Amino acid sequence: MQDQMSALDLFGKDRLTVLGKTPLVAETPESLLDDDTTPISRFFIRNNGLFPERIEDPDAWRFTVDGEVEHPLDLSLAELKSRFPVKTFRMVLECGGNGRAFFEPQAEGNAWTNGGAGCAEWTGVSLCDVLRAAGLKDTARFTGHFGADPDNTGSFEKQAMSRGMPMAKALEEHTLLVWAMNGEPLPFVHGGPLRLVVPGWPGSLSQKWLTRIWVRDREHDGPGMTGLSYRVPVHPLAPGADAGQVETRILESMPVRSIVTAPADGFRLAAGTRRIAVRGAAWAGDDTVARVDCSIDGGATWVPAQMTLPRNPYDWVRWTADIALPGDGYYEIAARATDSLGRAQPFRAVNWNPNGYGCNVMHRVVVRVGEGA
Repeated sequence: MQDQMSALDLFGKDRLTVLGKTPLVAETPESLLDDDTTPISRFFIRNNGLFPERIEDPDAWRFTVDGEVEHPLDLSLAELKSRFPVKTFRMVLECGGNGRAFFEPQAEGNAWTNGGAGCAEWTGVSLCDVLRAAGLKDTARFTGHFGADPDNTGSFEKQAMSRGMPMAKALEEHTLLVWAMNGEPLPFVHGGPLRLVVPGWPGSLSQKWLTRIWVRDREHDGPGMTGLSYRVPVHPLAPGADAGQVETRILESMPVRSIVTAPADGFRLAAGTRRIAVRGAAWAGDDTVARVDCSIDGGATWVPAQMTLPRNPYDWVRWTADIALPGDGYYEIAARATDSLGRAQPFRAVNWNPNGYGCNVMHRVVVRVGEGA
């Protein structure tokens, strides 16, 4: 898989934008996220290492649960499917660096715009059911996640990524051990045959090619948990400042975000058009979306959008708005989502951090009405 563009073709991807070749990283243009359920062909790719070896019999895949448990488990995927209640939820998965390209100055890492997110139907079992079967000790505080993928050099001596979460998040019903996506066996490129899906939090927690859950008595310290990795400053940092001695916290719930999925950026309308139908999606990490508003005049006035009800927690909200156009010309349509705690998206990024996490600046698309616009 040296030719990463060929890899996208191999995995059946539809017009994704490659952001990195080794490891393979690709985002989805916002206009291709126009479905209620994101098709697998349009779901973003985020790898932290190289691909592991494929397994011929997915049901033979094994993973363990050990550490601060009374009864360590060593289960095959077939046993997992038969032993625990099977659940399907439609939930957003989002890269922690989604929106990174909008920071000024540019932060380190892949220059995601808004396409490091998708909303699929995930089928599996609740991690909480498996952890309870293992019997959590009173000392169980945190998880550590391990996958089969080697690091960027091809070495298996250390994990490409090994993050973890507080036990409260691990015990949420919607935190799943997943083997199917949109009703199909979980594709290899998305972590098949078995992965975690930890909704609302950075996608790096949702370990692909899952081999082990280590229950710990303290915060996990694997790759992706220390230094500045998936951490943000506790106090606001001046853009471009040195964060070497700054107090940080782990990035947990992702911020509220909305995207315009139609019209696409650069869309042209016939002269004399005086109304435009706009639609998109919004989500809010652990919280819910309270409202979405659109503006064509830089925020001087706002048009409230109509929102659909999510299917289950962590599903995204689909929204529509009918906007009046005062005349021919050039317009920027901005979409602003507000979450259940009253936090709205900003016009510009204000939470700069060296690795570019958590940027949720408003999405804007340009439309032109008339030939001369």
